[in-house]
Amino acid sequence: MPAKNQNDAAPKFSLAAFLPYRLAVATESVGRVFAESFGNAYNLNRPEWRILAVIVEHGTQSPTMVGQRSALDKVKVSRAVQSLVTKGLLRRTRDPDDGRGLLLSLTRKGAATHAGLIPLSARTEATVFEGLNQADRAALSRILKKITTHLETIDGTGTRTRR
Repeated sequence: MPAKNQNDAAPKFSLAAFLPYRLAVATESVGRVFAESFGNAYNLNRPEWRILAVIVEHGTQSPTMVGQRSALDKVKVSRAVQSLVTKGLLRRTRDPDDGRGLLLSLTRKGAATHAGLIPLSARTEATVFEGLNQADRAALSRILKKITTHLETIDGTGTRTRR
């Protein structure tokens, strides 16, 4: 009798059908399109334009808060902030409430750059989602919000936590 292949009993796995992989690929593809668009027009990379957007939306804040709100790690925030300061788009000042802390704020040039990004963002987003109608876009937004909200209630082991 021929020996059974151990893989015959294992459930089939397809990376291409695995939702986390599909989300990562979609995220990377969308991010690349925006990065090319913003890079060509304003010489900004992904972390830089995310940080600008966060500061425009939330105002002056610490690098730690910028990292949390932009979903970027400390190293990426630090590098992007240094680049944005060098480009004259951000200002770094001491936090008056914490002598060791820093605060990041937009310069006039940063505000003007962000203002230029708004119509470019709208055009790029329209291109990215060209094949989706309004109902598809609303469904995608609703589903992503549900996933994000749910994930905020579980810990790294998949156990539901109270928040």
